[in-house]
Amino acid sequence: MKKLINKVAIITGATSGMGKAIAEKFAIEGASLILSGRDVNSGESLENKIREINDQVYFVPGDVTTLAYNKHLVNTALAQFGRLDIVSLNAGVLGLGNVTELSPESWHQTLDTNLSAIYYLCKHALPELRKTGKGNIIVNASIAAFKGFPNHPAYCASKAGAVALAKQMAMDYAPEVRVNAICPGPVDTPLLWDSAKAFENPSIAVQHAKENTLLKRLGKPEDIANLALFLASDNASWITGTAMRIDGGIMTK
Repeated sequence: MKKLINKVAIITGATSGMGKAIAEKFAIEGASLILSGRDVNSGESLENKIREINDQVYFVPGDVTTLAYNKHLVNTALAQFGRLDIVSLNAGVLGLGNVTELSPESWHQTLDTNLSAIYYLCKHALPELRKTGKGNIIVNASIAAFKGFPNHPAYCASKAGAVALAKQMAMDYAPEVRVNAICPGPVDTPLLWDSAKAFENPSIAVQHAKENTLLKRLGKPEDIANLALFLASDNASWITGTAMRIDGGIMTK
C-alpha cells in the first residue's frame, strides 16, 4: 500500500538533487505535491514527469528567501488541495570562502536560504499542519551541522542552525506536529561537486569523501529520499526532534 495517500506536501529545493528525488518518491507513494524551486525549466520538466504517475502536482517557482513567497506556497497548497500535511525543506546554497574572504552578501544569502527560509515557510505552514493532528516537517540539514569543513563557514553555521531550529520546533509544536532533521554526508549531487571546489583538486576531494565512508560509496539522492519517506510516513509516528545522520558511516571515524 502506498504510504502517503491523501497527504499533501510542500517540497522546497525540488528542482535538483535530493529535493528532486524526494519529490519523485513522494509522488510514487501517492502524495499531492506543491513543488518549489528557482529554475523554471527544471521545475516544469519535473512537474510534467511526475504527472505521468501522479497528476496531483503543481510547480510554484520563486525565491524561498522571501516571506511572501513562502506564504504563497502554503496558500497554493490550500487552494489546490484544501490541507497541508508535510513540509520537506531542501533548498540550499554553499557560500564558499573562509570568514575573512567571504563577502557579507554571500554570508547573508547562505543563511537566508539554508536557515531563514525554514523559518519563513514553517511560520505559515505550522498552523495548517497542526490542524491535521499529524503534521510533519522534515528539514534537510547536513553532517556539516556537527563537523567543520574548510571554506564552508556560512554553510556549517546555517546547517547547525537548521538542526537546532528543527529540534526547537519539535518541542513547541508536539504532539500535533513531528519535526525531524536529516543530516546527509557526501551525496552525489551538483551541490557536492560545487562544495569540492573549496579544495585544490575537486575530483580528489570527492574521491576522498567516498573512500572515507565505511560503505565506500557516495550517497545517492534516492538514499535520502528513502529516509525522508520513512519520516513522512506513519512508520515513524513516534519519532520527533531527531537529527538523523545518513552518511555511509563517514562520521563514525
